[in-house]
Amino acid sequence: MTTPPTTVLVVDDDRANLDSVARIFQREGLETLTASNGTEALELLRRPEVSVMVTDLMMPGMDGQELLKASRTIRPDVEVVLMTAYGTVETAVAAMKDGAYDFITKPLKRHSLVKSVQKALERHELAAENRVLKAKLAEMGNAGGRAMVGQSPAFRAMMDTLRQAAPSTATVLLLGESGTGKELAARALHEQSNRARGPFVAINCGALPESILEAELFGVERGAFTGAVARREGRFERANGGTLFLDEVGEMPLSAQVKLLRVLQEGELERLGGTQTVKVDVRIVAATNKDLQREVAEGRFREDLYYRLNVVEVRVPALASRREDIPLLADAFLRRFAAKNGKALRGFSPDAVSVLENYAWPGNVRELEHAVERAVVLAKSDVLEVADLPEAVRKGPLGSAGQLVIPIGTPMEEIERRVIHETLRHTKGDKTLAARLLGIAARTIYRKLEREASGSPGGGGDEGPGSNPAE
Repeated sequence: MTTPPTTVLVVDDDRANLDSVARIFQREGLETLTASNGTEALELLRRPEVSVMVTDLMMPGMDGQELLKASRTIRPDVEVVLMTAYGTVETAVAAMKDGAYDFITKPLKRHSLVKSVQKALERHELAAENRVLKAKLAEMGNAGGRAMVGQSPAFRAMMDTLRQAAPSTATVLLLGESGTGKELAARALHEQSNRARGPFVAINCGALPESILEAELFGVERGAFTGAVARREGRFERANGGTLFLDEVGEMPLSAQVKLLRVLQEGELERLGGTQTVKVDVRIVAATNKDLQREVAEGRFREDLYYRLNVVEVRVPALASRREDIPLLADAFLRRFAAKNGKALRGFSPDAVSVLENYAWPGNVRELEHAVERAVVLAKSDVLEVADLPEAVRKGPLGSAGQLVIPIGTPMEEIERRVIHETLRHTKGDKTLAARLLGIAARTIYRKLEREASGSPGGGGDEGPGSNPAE
């Protein structure tokens, strides 16, 4: 895949040194961005073209070490080189343990500075190539080329949970917006389980009328209704010894919920129109984009069934919260559809990559897949350009790296919960760093997590975004 132009971000509160270092890189033919403090630097880091950040270690407010930790959260792929005085070398060495690539001492020597940054750029490019290679290998090993591709913290956290849950017999409930890849997650769970040699059977509970859904799930005896001219096994029997995936389980009517609960409790069923009990050994994986707890509270979903299904809960992240994966996914889709349509394509132009990375993707991975397929079909050259992308993507709502796209109508309490949890996930649980990124007091995060753990409401007088972060 064609990568965006290489850019070095220089951060220093000393304007003379900032301009001097930027000129050194410009003479070397490198694009540069400059920031005079950590807050400005964090905003510029979100630009996909930034490959290396060179920052002073001692700065007022957010110092270089704090900026390093924040950068590991927002752009873990960006290499960081620290500029430090002789008296802070020990601090710089400690910062390297937090992920810095290198440090150089002041007064700066042009040769040492350029050499360090060139090596950091080489490491950045190698890491990018490795990510693409891993995605290719994962796809090659997946039947039909429909692998789950990703390297982002949100994606890795989901996959870790799936790997832990796979060997068990527990039912798994996959939660996530439409188009996030819940069925692929269910297949990944099945393939890593002890039932991998058994069948994987899927059914969309929201796509069938009630009478047909029950027949599809539980089977039909001959003569059960007009047109039932022969006995027919249901999805449960077909999945015996394997996994049954119940997609859109939140759309299942109450009558079918009762029968599903019995199968889960007893491990047996009766076909429609029959009296004979049929034993089944099936692992259930269910998925929904609905808030099932709200559905239970409003009487549309059985509480006992909810707890039967929700033994292990796995949240499938929205594409907006795993933006680092967009180039990998787009490249995987491009290669699949290029092969399918007999086209020789080299990749995306830098501008096209930038558009893909900054679009909001309300339709998630499914929308990205369709957008790339359309671009491949209409491509006029061997590189996909911005003009090849759908108009909705070219001109639609934009997001930025690390942004969450939340559907209209989501309660404020849920929005706040998702923002805090996603930020904590990216900071690997560092509440102080998360509070700094969110602009709130660390005690606010502690208080809200305590309330959530105790099950009490999360509102009532806490500091929100924009409040004074001072402790």
